[in-house]
Amino acid sequence: MLKPDALLNQVTDRDSFIAFVQALADERADAFEIERANPNSYLLDGAHGWKNGEIDGFLNAALQYFIPGKFHQPEASPSWRMFAELLWFGKIME
Repeated sequence: MLKPDALLNQVTDRDSFIAFVQALADERADAFEIERANPNSYLLDGAHGWKNGEIDGFLNAALQYFIPGKFHQPEASPSWRMFAELLWFGKIME
């Protein structure tokens, strides 16, 4: 299984974005199975570093991409990389 964190920095075009999203989806599916098999181990955070397993939490966390911070400045113009980072924020932000 390709790891999305390894692919994130490689997103530059449509094909690399699709590869990233596929890896992210595969990782979330695997995390779901791990969490389902070990529910008491994942009461606060999910497997593989997933902070948001439900769509509402994921989307709200993804929106934090647009908030400038000490370690992050959102891109001003849309790009494949921006779309990938938006989805990545949905995974990692609480």
